[in-house]
Amino acid sequence: MQLIQQNPDIHAYLASDEAIDHWHPLVQETADALWFATGDAYSYAKAAFEFVRDTIAHSADSGDPRVSWRASDVLATRNGICYAKSHALAALLRAQGIPAALCYQRLTEDDGSDPAVHGLVAVRLPGAANWSRIDPRGNKPGVDARFSLDRERLAFPVRPELGEVDYPELHAAPHPAALTALQSSADRPELWRNLPTAL
Repeated sequence: MQLIQQNPDIHAYLASDEAIDHWHPLVQETADALWFATGDAYSYAKAAFEFVRDTIAHSADSGDPRVSWRASDVLATRNGICYAKSHALAALLRAQGIPAALCYQRLTEDDGSDPAVHGLVAVRLPGAANWSRIDPRGNKPGVDARFSLDRERLAFPVRPELGEVDYPELHAAPHPAALTALQSSADRPELWRNLPTAL
């Protein structure tokens, strides 16, 4: 699949906004600690990915009812759904000057029912010719997402026969449908009812 930058200016994928608030002290502190432990862009990106994947619980797995959407809040609460965890990873990458985009999939249950939009991240390391998608959702039995730039190792490879879709667009800011669902939901049960079913 050919990934498509929504904004041709690579600097758009380094910007901060209300959700990807990489100027926030907690984001900066976390990014600096990870960089100090690694020291180069590839090692840092892998460490940031594994930090978000492994130390921030996906609230559907943990049962946490709180809804976080700002990167800084995700890091503070160590909780979030896929969109929120993607905001946190994008913020950590951008905090160290690594372009990061938000991207999405439409997924379903195994029988094709209950479609929902899933969020992930694309990264473009210095010197790389292409973007690489990575999924910080969090692993569990049946889900084994990995940091890989040459071959995708996503949490959920799409099944076109069930109507699942990889959206090729690389967003510099959260998609409004995803952000609205997060911001308008008082708790995770309400968020589940508000999740977009398509983009």
